[in-house]
Amino acid sequence: MKIRKAVIPAAGIGSRLLPLTKAIPKEMLPVGDKPVIEHTVRELVASGITDITIVVSGGKSLIQDHFRPNPALVTQLRADGKTAYADAVEEVGELSRLGHITYLDQHGPYGNGTPVLNAARNMGDEPMLVLWPDDVFVAEVPRAQQLIDAYEATGAPVLALMPMDPAESQRYGVPVVADDQGNGLLRITGLREKPKPEDAPSDFAAIGGYVVTPGVIEELRKQTKAWYEHRTGEVYLTDAINVHAADNPVFGQVIRGSWYDTGNPADYLVAQFASALANPQYAPLLRNLVQESD
Repeated sequence: MKIRKAVIPAAGIGSRLLPLTKAIPKEMLPVGDKPVIEHTVRELVASGITDITIVVSGGKSLIQDHFRPNPALVTQLRADGKTAYADAVEEVGELSRLGHITYLDQHGPYGNGTPVLNAARNMGDEPMLVLWPDDVFVAEVPRAQQLIDAYEATGAPVLALMPMDPAESQRYGVPVVADDQGNGLLRITGLREKPKPEDAPSDFAAIGGYVVTPGVIEELRKQTKAWYEHRTGEVYLTDAINVHAADNPVFGQVIRGSWYDTGNPADYLVAQFASALANPQYAPLLRNLVQESD
């Protein structure tokens, strides 16, 4: 089945970035001249995704406002001779049409598997992409397209992977690699969450991106049913993938490109700095600032 649909879980409160995220959704914090979630939406549209579901919670209306077309503003900007600004506003509104963006309120137990299951109820029996909105990837071939290509080659769930310094293993889920299929495609038998460096099963980290198949969704349904029966723990996507991987093929795709996390203050600053350095207008200013501070 061709992948046409994607889910962006955007219901979190951004606690690691408080108080910055007290009034502004973390997904709307800027990286360069775009909010971080726009980088994700553009990546999906560029990869041929035609149906994007953004799963939200209360206080996230700014996301909808950002992508909502605003013809009155565009008309006013053109009347004022601000053509470049008008084009930029119009282009953002066009993303909503190209990606057919819809919004869904999150309901259910805590855990990152819940928004995926919420969205799956409206998507039918199809594979889908799941991308977190706090990641920015800079790549010649979009990360989403690389994951789609891996799925089309395998017909199985796929996790986005990046090479990892083993000393950093306690920050990530680390895949158990069964064999190397070539071109960065690895068959994996599961993930170990935040292992100590000496216990890490590989030198790769699972980062923000998945192709999820109906078999994984079924495991999420079972987890959620069990949660309602016992009301303990959380519903995690990686747990469902681990269970699925026990009896079914699962793959990891090592992503070619640069990954920037924006989910905590230090990594967010790095993402901002890297984005500015890639802009020929701002790069000289930053380099001068660094030289002066030295």
